[in-house]
Amino acid sequence: MKIKYIDIIDQTFYFPQEEFKLDEETDNLLFHDIPLMDIIEEHGTPLKISYLPKISTQIKKAKNYFERAFIVNDYKANYFYSYCSKSSHFSFVIKEALKNDIHIETSSTFDIDIVQKMHEQGHFSKDRYVICNGYKMPSYIKKIAELVNSGFKNVVPIFDNLQEPERLAELLKKPTQCGIRIASEEEPKFEFYTSRLGIGFKDVVPLYKEKLKNNKKFKLKMLHFFINTGIKDTSYYWSELLKVVRAYCELKKICPTLSALNIGGGLPIKNSLSFDYDYEYMIEEIVRQIKTYCNKEGVEEPDIFTEFGSYTVGESGALLLKVCDQKRQNDREKWNMIDSSFMTNLPDAWALNKKFVLLAINNWYDEYERVLLGGLTCDSDDYYNSEAHSNAIYLPKFNRRKAQYIGFFHTGAYQETIGGFGGIHHCLIPQPKHIILNRDKMGHLTQEVFSEQQTAESMIKILGY
Repeated sequence: MKIKYIDIIDQTFYFPQEEFKLDEETDNLLFHDIPLMDIIEEHGTPLKISYLPKISTQIKKAKNYFERAFIVNDYKANYFYSYCSKSSHFSFVIKEALKNDIHIETSSTFDIDIVQKMHEQGHFSKDRYVICNGYKMPSYIKKIAELVNSGFKNVVPIFDNLQEPERLAELLKKPTQCGIRIASEEEPKFEFYTSRLGIGFKDVVPLYKEKLKNNKKFKLKMLHFFINTGIKDTSYYWSELLKVVRAYCELKKICPTLSALNIGGGLPIKNSLSFDYDYEYMIEEIVRQIKTYCNKEGVEEPDIFTEFGSYTVGESGALLLKVCDQKRQNDREKWNMIDSSFMTNLPDAWALNKKFVLLAINNWYDEYERVLLGGLTCDSDDYYNSEAHSNAIYLPKFNRRKAQYIGFFHTGAYQETIGGFGGIHHCLIPQPKHIILNRDKMGHLTQEVFSEQQTAESMIKILGY
């Protein structure tokens, strides 16, 4: 009978996969050839890890996809990869990403401070693009003007409402490139019809004519859009893309400086071992559709900018946990209690019902059972009960005489910032220890402790005691 945990993995997925393998001698999971039980034995759990080489791998993959798509479609323009910094603001993430000749997309005031700090430290030159998105409060506008006035050559504020051009122009001592974000229509299932972000289609051309065309402070370079649901092979996505390309062509005919189309982010990441997404096809089709419509309208194809965030950093992260105990509340449900909290460390899991790759780290040759996972907070929402491919969770059968460890993988985007890194968490559950894993020039694994587990003293201080 096939009743072992390894059996259900083999029956359900193609395994091993690129980043996941089983060390059959030790019965333990390898993540990018890293023996995770060795990491756990050294650092304990709960533990967050960031594997930096994966960030560079993702960037190089996307660049290669676009390069091939440009060749296949004889696309005569350039591609620019920018990192959406709100996905993870940590210095080790941004420094790793910047090694790959990319650019930065910002969302708020303090993002500009990060750009300035990266420049001071020699990681970010003044000729890289800084694409400034988001609704701009006065402090954000002031910081953007500071960048332009201090000699950053490719700052591109993306206007999100009709008042921003005048507010920024008052502070600029030098001219700057700029862009306009188009408000996309949301999917029918949304509670509203049009995104609150950006400017409506009907206002784009009037904005250019009335506030940008004859303003010596601005040169309109970019048209920007973003689809909240991501880049998917659906009629909704292709329809929205075509609307924006149509708007680009209309605007280009009256604005010769317009030369770039920013399609935002939205490439998905693996949330299950059954994940199947044809990156090459999607990117080739995006490039083909842009070129086809531009050629039809007699307009040169634009440079393409992207702002990949989750795609860049998501698959570099993992959360390692211990199953502390098993509770039986009735004759059907088995609750495996973890040594941390989903609400604290995987907020998207309970807030958005988002799924991550979940795997046992050890005991793969033990029998499996169906379980529910419970967090440490006294909140009924602090649980995890299904995977992306199945309305269930299967793990090695709980045995109090054998420690059981599990891992949530591809957790590197948004979870720390949404969960409030270093702050106060629900029920005062501490922030886990966080380590950075890297490879040296010889390919050997290196480790660095980024932060220790949060202490009671630090929380008591924050709370004012």
